[in-house]
Amino acid sequence: MDHRQRIIEENDYLLELWQRSKAGDKAAFCQLAESQYRALFSYAANFTEDREFIKDSIQEIFITIWEKRQSLTIQYVAIYLFKSLRNQLLQEFRRNKNAASAPSLQEISQLSDWETIETAIEKNEADSENQRKVRQAIDTLPKRQQEVVFLKFYKGLENEQIAELMEINRQSVANLLYKALTSLKSQISFFKYWLLVMCLLQ
Repeated sequence: MDHRQRIIEENDYLLELWQRSKAGDKAAFCQLAESQYRALFSYAANFTEDREFIKDSIQEIFITIWEKRQSLTIQYVAIYLFKSLRNQLLQEFRRNKNAASAPSLQEISQLSDWETIETAIEKNEADSENQRKVRQAIDTLPKRQQEVVFLKFYKGLENEQIAELMEINRQSVANLLYKALTSLKSQISFFKYWLLVMCLLQ
């Protein structure tokens, strides 16, 4: 089974849980929340080191979703949750402008899911010298390029979905991907470049 098929099946599974949740099934909603909690926490950890704040923010989005479930239409569950959490964090940072742990809005716009992608690579690759160099190459990319590489190859999203999540247009997504892959090819050998792509598609 290829990566894209796994993404489709995962979303189908999450949609099934969501439809049951929408009908009032609390057990299904808890199962949905538990399945996505770790990824959401890793994403939020790029915004702030305040673990309690992260926990509160994730709890808040799930409470809101449960309360509004009957009026919500969700097609891609993971994308909806990531976007909801991003919006929740931005709202809290704007509300508490002087909070010491809060990054600037410009920094927030450049944050990525790097912790998640790094964890995935380590999980699937072992600690070989080649993979260490691949991870180092990704780490040199600007944050926006890291984010688009993660969403495209690891999460398997289409350009239109990435554009919606990152709140940019489709051409900007294409430009970021082109720059990221061009940069990676200039840093690592052809073999390692394709190893990187295959690694992200695992």
